[in-house]
Amino acid sequence: MDISLSDEHRAIDENVARICAGFDDAYWTECDQTPRFPEEFYRAMAEAGWLGITMPVELGGAGLGVTEAAIMMHAVARGGGGFGAASAIHVNLFGPHAVVVHGTEGQKKRWLTPLIEGREKVCFGVTEPNAGLDTTNIETFARRTNDGYIIRGRKMWTTTALEADKILLLTRTTPRAECKRPTEGMTLFYTDMDRSKIEVRRIEKMGRAGVDSNAVFIDDLHVTDEDRVGEEGKGFRYLLDSLNPERILFGIEAVGLGRDALRRAADYARERHVFGRAIGQNQSIQHPLAECWAALESAYWMCLRAGQLYDTKQPCGAEANAAKLLGGRAAFDAATRAVMTHGGMGYAREYQVERLFRESILPRIIPVTEQLILSFIAENVLEQPKSY
Repeated sequence: MDISLSDEHRAIDENVARICAGFDDAYWTECDQTPRFPEEFYRAMAEAGWLGITMPVELGGAGLGVTEAAIMMHAVARGGGGFGAASAIHVNLFGPHAVVVHGTEGQKKRWLTPLIEGREKVCFGVTEPNAGLDTTNIETFARRTNDGYIIRGRKMWTTTALEADKILLLTRTTPRAECKRPTEGMTLFYTDMDRSKIEVRRIEKMGRAGVDSNAVFIDDLHVTDEDRVGEEGKGFRYLLDSLNPERILFGIEAVGLGRDALRRAADYARERHVFGRAIGQNQSIQHPLAECWAALESAYWMCLRAGQLYDTKQPCGAEANAAKLLGGRAAFDAATRAVMTHGGMGYAREYQVERLFRESILPRIIPVTEQLILSFIAENVLEQPKSY
């Protein structure tokens, strides 16, 4: 059993880290405080070909797996931009996966090529204000017409909707009450962000302000049959193709942020002298930092284990969920410890750890809560009765 990175994996890490090094703390602070989308970083990643790392080779992508995408996104989040950097390109890696698997050849060429080249951005419209994580209770409805569908509804926490050219949109086409199973009767669309029919309202939030999160209001949006992904009524099943990669990527992005916070804390502990010696000489500083390293290292390899299982088409639901759980907690603890290590200066924007701290709560909340992860593992691994 070889538990190590290959030469290809190390090359991915090194090349992505080199791009990230071109965007310093001042850049990410400015994006966060303005706030504004990190367009220059997005463009640099697109020009280097990284936006297509998981996309088909015939469309200009690299055709690599979730493992390689995870290594890439770890380097992105570790490089100083945290979730501000990762979220700018994150949806490119998992969001369109339903199109890769279930789209027609024409749809793939029409939709994925502009994403790979960085000419278009897409947002992911799933979560709703009255449904939350209970996706089967969404209310956005696509009504059949003679030439397609008319869609009305609301979406919540739709990332990059202000920037996006396209939206991957989950709707109901059959009311839940008329379906044999609650997961039936949902349909997936990939269509234009028609601003005359779609209103986007930015949500002011605690962190990662440079990448917008939004409430989206859809009023009589016309969508043709050509913009439907796969068969009508099977959208939820198609969506499942994206869920495990999403959890793996969020987990390892959290690890990257945590490692950046830990690096900053360790540097400060060596440099800061109080009572005639470096504060890092005190075990009360050393030991918590060492524990953070151990937790981050463990979460990192769980993420890669889950990625390897996914790429080899083995069951990975428990591992993907555990990767997200462990990564989120390890990142939050490392960012918290980084602020505490800096003392009063940890509260100052100058040292950046307050920005990482604000962002570190994100992977503990999304894309799925820790409580649902634990319920999933208890039910599916430990064979406990379903609790919700």
